[in-house]
Amino acid sequence: MSLLNIRALGVTLSTDLFSNLNLSIAAGDRIGLVAANGRGKSTLLKCITGDFEPTTGEITRARGLTIGHMEQNLPAGLETLTFREAVLGALSPEQQESEGWRADVTLEELEVPEALRERRLDALSGGWQRIALVARVRVGEPDMLLLDEPTNHLDLSKIALLETWLATLPRDMPVVISSHDRAFLDAVTNRTLFLRPERSPLFALPYSEARAALDEMDAAEGRRYERDMKTAQQLRQQAAKLNNIGINSGSDLLVVKTKQLKQRAEKIEDAAKPAHLERSAGAIRLANRGTHAKVLLTLEDAEVKTPDGTPLFRTGQKFICQGDRIVLLGLNGAGKTRLVGQLRRAIEAAGASLQGIKATPSLVLGYGDQALSDLADTETPHGTIIHRFDVGDQRARSLLAGAGLSIEMQGRPVGQLSGGQKARLGMLVLRLTNPNFYLLDEPTNHLDIEGQEALERELTGSEASCLFVSHDRAFVRAVANRFWVIERRRLVEVDGPEDFFAEAALSA
Repeated sequence: MSLLNIRALGVTLSTDLFSNLNLSIAAGDRIGLVAANGRGKSTLLKCITGDFEPTTGEITRARGLTIGHMEQNLPAGLETLTFREAVLGALSPEQQESEGWRADVTLEELEVPEALRERRLDALSGGWQRIALVARVRVGEPDMLLLDEPTNHLDLSKIALLETWLATLPRDMPVVISSHDRAFLDAVTNRTLFLRPERSPLFALPYSEARAALDEMDAAEGRRYERDMKTAQQLRQQAAKLNNIGINSGSDLLVVKTKQLKQRAEKIEDAAKPAHLERSAGAIRLANRGTHAKVLLTLEDAEVKTPDGTPLFRTGQKFICQGDRIVLLGLNGAGKTRLVGQLRRAIEAAGASLQGIKATPSLVLGYGDQALSDLADTETPHGTIIHRFDVGDQRARSLLAGAGLSIEMQGRPVGQLSGGQKARLGMLVLRLTNPNFYLLDEPTNHLDIEGQEALERELTGSEASCLFVSHDRAFVRAVANRFWVIERRRLVEVDGPEDFFAEAALSA
């Protein structure tokens, strides 16, 4: 039974975000909503709730339908509330008075530890804040859920928790999920909508299978377009020949035939539709200056500690060699970021042994962390590039435009950019640094699927040497060729990531 119908829906802002969108949402649907950053996913969800008026089309909802909408950011003022207060506040005053138990049931469903429930949200991690937003839309027991980027800031154990929680929801409850997490979409969806400006294809498949079907559809449309245009060109060539013959012979019949051939060519050209060409959100390219050294970093049983000196783990003897793409895996608090920091300091020490880690003197570091802390919020993108690199004004503007930052955006403070725009700026800075070793902490944070795949191609295609931390399972599987796991206070090398992924899911 259909609960919500979308007919010929379109939204035009500076450009068409989407148009002529038709979608029926029925009981049991788990729909993945996929598009690049800034292409209308959040806008569509707001259209469904009635918080945004579309340019064209209509949405009809079943009588009495209630919708829970999880937006990407904490509502203003929520950060000063405790976890439980934030969830309870999503209920009406009457419900809070008589049905406050719902908040506790929801906190149990989402396995929120007792110790966190009375802590203010601004004292919690971004991952727990995200869980709080999920709890707020669930507590009212709506008929339909809309989740906007629910896995942002979540580690693997919390992603697994969210997947399990979605599986335990009533089977007839429809859920629409906007996400760039490919593995998550594969785990929790049964339909996939690719949001596009002209026609938005819908497949009754989870993401990876739907993406393969979409690529084949686009390829078939591309081949059909080429055939149609070739046919039209042949008709025009025939018309030109007949026209010449008709003029020389004075034949009215050939003139008529020429006109008919041209009309057929025009009809084919008018009807032919080129294959969809995704408008890039900005290119991601990396550099690799290379080095003659085979061993880039040596770890001589380095000890990793917390800031107060508490031991976390020891590395044993490890070598990072040219061409290695090492993923560092471990549960939250295991010490991944601490080791990344020690590696960074050792590289910056220019060949000296530091805390049991020694880097080859020829190493040039490309470093990026998940908070993009290397970018100053008060600086502009244009200023960031020209102050750090000797590229000149026009070259800087060209590079920034290629990274998806318009002239207008180039003059804004970095702090006003979206997460995706900041991530692409960070990748441009990495490229211009021209490193021969990359140290990356959650590099896919804020990148859409197009950006994730571009980064994968750059790291693997250029044979870049790197060590990275990531909770993105699809990215780990695509990029890493060595796997280090922190377990039982030791750093061990394993054959692949799947056992760790399974363990992280069990620890949720």
